[in-house]
Amino acid sequence: MRKPTIKDVAARAGVSVGTVSRVLNGSTATSPGAREAVLAAARDLGYLPNAHARSLRSEHSGTIAVLVPDIRNPFFAELARVVEKAALDRGLATLLCNADESAEQFDRYVGVIRRQRVDGVAMIPISEAHRAIDSLVQDGIPVVFLDRHMRGSGIPSIVSDPDAGVCQAVDHLLACGHRRIGVITGPMASSAGRERYEAYCRAMANHRLPVDQELVANGDFQESSGERGAGLLIDRGASAIFASDSLMSMGALRTCHARGLRIGVDIDLVGFDDLPVFTLTDPPLTVVDQPIQEIGDQGVEMLARRMAGELPDSRRLPTRLIVRASTRAGRAPAVAPASPIPSA
Repeated sequence: MRKPTIKDVAARAGVSVGTVSRVLNGSTATSPGAREAVLAAARDLGYLPNAHARSLRSEHSGTIAVLVPDIRNPFFAELARVVEKAALDRGLATLLCNADESAEQFDRYVGVIRRQRVDGVAMIPISEAHRAIDSLVQDGIPVVFLDRHMRGSGIPSIVSDPDAGVCQAVDHLLACGHRRIGVITGPMASSAGRERYEAYCRAMANHRLPVDQELVANGDFQESSGERGAGLLIDRGASAIFASDSLMSMGALRTCHARGLRIGVDIDLVGFDDLPVFTLTDPPLTVVDQPIQEIGDQGVEMLARRMAGELPDSRRLPTRLIVRASTRAGRAPAVAPASPIPSA
């Protein structure tokens, strides 16, 4: 069935195409009668304005794109929600693109974004090797990075600084008596993976402790690598594990339970990102928390400034440790049984 056109609306309303265009674009230079007739005709015909054609005329689409590495990761899903809300508050619609941790799919979505004529892009790059991003810059499309950045790109970013939270996590585990602390890293090709591992190394160096490479498991920000990494570290005698991503933390939890280990008793576990589910796990998970609300809100504010022609400075927001029962110091002390009441 043929879609109704603006000419069909004009014919039904008995007005000119120009009048229809003015009414649908919100112009007040039309009579109340003409406006009522046009809106009624558009409603009766099921006519929807062509947003893409309107963007060609106005040079603004009122849409931004959000490109995330993996929408299955609860952190990225929540970050996308925060960005969408902040953008909507500014009158902007959001086009969500999921790279599914695939560099090829990431680059394909960059092509889609270029064709959609969005006003700006907030993205989390998978690695620092995405040449496709250059095409966005060459097109003059404003871009900001969230959560991760690319060195030397000149693109402003809003990311968390892992140093404070990771240092607190290592201090906490050492205070619990651990000396064989294992770490499951993220991919070194991403700024987040590299910087969290570097923060771990600095935290160990602060205590004049070497990083035992036998207790370093390479992960890829996927749950399966958390499972494998935790198994490897347990086999190599780690008494505590720091998993540097939420999905890898879930994988490490799964491995510990599968092996019958009591987390917070037989082995301590610290994750990264404070997701609501981590208060419900058995036991609740000690985590390094990054400020996801601020990253999303400030990222949209930064993108709005880029869209206005400004070049804002990059920002780094602090992280912090939240202690729960997956580490020994976070477990509630056992309550001693009440003494019997002596008989009279």
